[in-house]
Parts: sequence; structure tokens; C-alpha cells
Amino acid sequence: MSIITVQCQLKATKDSLRHLWSLMVEKNTLLVNELLKQINTHPDLENWLKVGNIKAEVIEGLCDNLRTESRFQDMPGRFANAAEKLVKDIYKSWFALQEERRFRLWRKQRWFSLLRSDLELEQESGLSLEKLRTEATKILIKAQLECSREAEPDQATTDNSSALWDNLFTAYDKFKSPRLRCVIAYLLKNGCQVNKVEEDPEAYQRRRRKKEIQIERLKEQLKSRLPKGRNLSEQEWLEALEQAQGLIIDDEHLRQVQASLTRKQSPVPFSISYETSTDLRWSSNEQGRICVSFNGKGISKHTFEVFCDQRQLHWFERFYEDYKIFTQNKDQVPAGLLTLRSARLVWQEGEGEGEPWQVHRLLLHCSVETRLWTAQGTEEVRAEKIAQTQAAIDRQKAKGTQSKKLNTSLERLKTFQGFSRPSRASYKGNCSIVIGVSFGRAKPATVAVVNVETGEVLAYRDVKQLLNKPIKEGKTKKKKTQYEYLKRRQEQQRLNSHQRHNAQKNGAPCNFGESKQGEYVDRLLAKAIVEVASQYRASSIVLPDLRNIEEAAESEVRARAEQKFPGNQKLQDSYAKDYRASIHCWSYSRLAQCIELKAGKAGIATEKVHQPHGDTPQEKARDLVLAAYANRKVSVS
Repeated sequence: MSIITVQCQLKATKDSLRHLWSLMVEKNTLLVNELLKQINTHPDLENWLKVGNIKAEVIEGLCDNLRTESRFQDMPGRFANAAEKLVKDIYKSWFALQEERRFRLWRKQRWFSLLRSDLELEQESGLSLEKLRTEATKILIKAQLECSREAEPDQATTDNSSALWDNLFTAYDKFKSPRLRCVIAYLLKNGCQVNKVEEDPEAYQRRRRKKEIQIERLKEQLKSRLPKGRNLSEQEWLEALEQAQGLIIDDEHLRQVQASLTRKQSPVPFSISYETSTDLRWSSNEQGRICVSFNGKGISKHTFEVFCDQRQLHWFERFYEDYKIFTQNKDQVPAGLLTLRSARLVWQEGEGEGEPWQVHRLLLHCSVETRLWTAQGTEEVRAEKIAQTQAAIDRQKAKGTQSKKLNTSLERLKTFQGFSRPSRASYKGNCSIVIGVSFGRAKPATVAVVNVETGEVLAYRDVKQLLNKPIKEGKTKKKKTQYEYLKRRQEQQRLNSHQRHNAQKNGAPCNFGESKQGEYVDRLLAKAIVEVASQYRASSIVLPDLRNIEEAAESEVRARAEQKFPGNQKLQDSYAKDYRASIHCWSYSRLAQCIELKAGKAGIATEKVHQPHGDTPQEKARDLVLAAYANRKVSVS
């Protein structure tokens, strides 16, 4: 499945915009705030925190009770459903984050408990360093043999590294002898190897301090506050200001007040989600402009004009065409084959003075299934939905029940052929060829084309080779390529950094933008990478998993700063600031999203694995592919 999001701006009369703003602020956002408040003060909150989940029935019951109050009785039903779903998603996300943090904290504490210097290991085990290495070699050989016996005959030795780590950790927990535990701790500390080089005490202290900082930060994050709503009246800020004027003797209370005063509050209401495409009614006005209206009490009579970029216009024209077919054959068209899957009404923050519905922009975000653009893709989706619906019917039959709705949906999926969509051959890649993309500071993206069956690297592409297409440069005779855009962006970053520094010293505004240069370069890189994948008929593109990369980088920065300037907080902060500026120069998550989007449109699968360490970007890209291939073997076995 390849789902993308296209957006447009909606324009309407002042009355329509004011009415929608009023509904979203006084009904939807207020309901979300009340639900969050009631959950955060619920007597069962402690139990939910321990379990890590809130049952959907609890949120639904609270929402139903609130809707009986007079202030919510005129609220459109779809707005209430959107508020209920938003609260469910907020807590699902929050609990998932907390669970992930707890797991990461456990792993880091486990690692920190065995991390000791060579001198400490010698003293605790009663062995000299040479004997410690000898014992470590014996245990390592034994552990490697066990991993080899457990692995498949054709499995590469490097694929066993994960199993080797697991075996050594298990052995460390199992053994009670201080001598054996120290030997295993020595192996684990050195990456499951016997290190023949003398340990650098400064490097060890920096490594240990880095882990301490990571643990401290995770503990602070686990204390993070419960989810809160949006206070569009700035009442919370005024209350915090009043508290700040009084006497505060508790450091924790002081931090909370400071956070409330400095936190940027969103001036726009929560968005409204429409989970079914049939809730949107598409039309065309006298000027030929596409318009949309929404089902729901109090809003269905208001019509909004669609304003979008030329690149998205064909999608909205398709929505209009699909809706006409749907209205003409309402009892025959399967809604699952409509190109539009879901939509979301969003207010985008604007600047200026005036009424909020005139200052802020109303946007419509539409999720579309890209396969439904073509006739071949539509048949793929049809086959999938027929199989899913048939499986649901079979499950109900096994329980002795039947669903007329499911039978009707199945019949529509099988019989309706009223869509007229363009034909395009589907992409078929070679399952042996995989593309790896590594991210780095000096070179934002480096590509390796690898035959996973033989391990042979077929080609490498660095960022300059990817951006080698010529560009038009007016009257100049010098030939330039797309790589020029990357150099311009890097130069603009340096210039903005210098101007921002001078502005901050003078207390002047320092919001220097880059005119979306980075986003444009990301799209060029993504297009070039997908073209390389198509050229070699690759079956998939492997991208680095960027989770926790910022946390790891921040901990490393702090540890370096403390090591370089011990006891001098001012110099540590200055060093950390300069170091951050040098490493956080590219939005890798945005680049990854662009690659996933382009690959999805081309029908090429993408997967993510943790980016291995390597000396060069080419090695990292190659190792990404090998790591992904190893993960496939593990999942299959």
C-alpha cells in the first residue's frame, strides 16, 4: 500500500469561515480538552499507567457523557467522532513513547551496570589483563561455535553478531562467579572482541559519562507530564505569570512555571478528521473551480473552493470524477475503490491582525492510495479487498453469524467496473538486487547497489553523481548540474548562521529562512535514487532507521563538552552549541520521507534498519543492505 497526502487551501465567505472556526474552537477543541482533563484526573489513571493502555470503551463512555451537556448538544456528530479518535490516538502515542523509553532505560542501565574500565575488571576478577584476554578468547570461541551450530548452513558469519551479543548477555546474567562475569563484561565492552590495544582512560570516561547522560535524560523524559489540550484563551499563561510574581521555593515548581511561560501555545484549534471519503461532497462552480462541502449537522450547507498547486490539481480532479460516479451509481460503487481514502480539516497558523478565521488559513489534507490512479493498481487493490472481505465473512460464518453489509460490499467489489482509469505497467524488480542509502554530514546521501545473494556491490553513487543532471543557468555558457543547488543551500546555511549570530548579539529578529531550498534538494535526491533503483531493477530501497539518533547525538555532544571543559558550564554550553551547529545541518527524516514517497509512486518497496558504523559512506550503504538481508533471514526462520 502506498498512501500519500496532498493538500489544498479552502476559501469561502466570511460567514462560512467564521461558522467553521466557531464549531472547531467552541465544540471540537473544547471537547478534546475536557476529555484529556477527565482522563488525567480519573481515579483509575495509575492502573492505566501501569498497564500502559486505556480501553477504548472508557474514552467512548466519557465522550458520550460529555455530549449530553448543553454546550455540546449542537455539535456535529462527525466532529465528536473526530475528537474521540484524536484523544485515543494521543494516549496511544503517549503510552507507546513511555513504553519505548522504559525499555531503552532498562537496556542502558543493564549495559551501564557491566561497563567498567580494564583496571577495575583486573581488580574485581583478580586476573591480570593478559590472563583476562586469554579467558575472554576462550569464552568468545565457545560462544561463536554455539552461534554457528544454531545458524543455518548457508548463513554468513556476520549474520550471527546479534545472536552472539544475546548469548554473552545471557551468560553474564547466568554466571555468579565474579571472575567469569568480568571476562564477559570485557568482551561486551569491546564489541564481542578481544582488544589487544591498551585502553584510553579519557575515551573510557567519555564513553561512561555519555551513558550516564543518556540514562539521566531518559529518567527525566519518563517524568514528562500527561497530555494536555490547547488553551486558545491564553488562560494558562496568565495563571503561570501570576504564580511567577509570587514566592516559589520549590525547584520543580519553578521549572514548571518557567515551562508554562516559555512554551509556545498553538493559536489554532485541533483538526477534524474524516475517516470515510464519502463524507466529502465534490462539485464544480460556475467558474469551473472545484469545490467541496462536508456532511454534518450545521456545516453541510457551507461550500468551500479548492486552491492548490498545479502538481496536486490532478488528484482533486480525480476526487471530483470519482464522486460523480459514486453519486450516479450509489448502490453499486464500492467505496473502497475511491481514490480518496480520508481527509482532515486543518487551520494553519498565520500572521497579522484581524479575526482569527481571516488571519489563519484553512487547509484540507487528503490521503490517497496511489495505486488507485491506474487501472492495474485498481485491480490490485480490488483483489486485496475481496480477499479481506471474504476472510471477514468466513470468520463470521465460523461463529454462526452473517453480515448483510459485508456480503453487499463483496458483491460490489466483484461486479463494479465503472471506473475509467489510465493504464500503466506495474513495476517488477529483481529480488536479488537491493539499494542501500546511507546518510551523513559531509554527504547527505550515498547509494550502494548490492546483489544480496552474492554480496557483490554493483555500483556506488555519491551525492555529486546523483545530482549530475544539467540545469539551465540563463545566459552563462558554463555547464552546471543539480549539484549546484546543494552547494547553494550549504552556502545559504553558512550565511544564515552568520547573520543569525550577529542579530542575536544585537538583540534583533533572527528568523532567516532558506526558501525551502533543502526540501527542493531532497526531492531531487529522492528522484535520482529512485531512478537508480529503477535502472538496476532493485526490489527494495533500504533506509537508515533514524529513531533515537538525536538523543544519541545530544548525549555524545554533552559528554564531549564535559570532557573538554570539565567544571566550566559556560564553555561546555558554547562548545555544545557549536558542535550541534556542525552536525545538525540536514533534515534526514524529511529526506527519508521524500525517498519513501517517490519509491511508493514507482511501486518500489522501502525498508528501514539501524545504520551500521563504517569508515566511509559507501561502506555504510553496503552494510545497510546486508543488515536488511540478515533481518529478512531471521524473520523467515
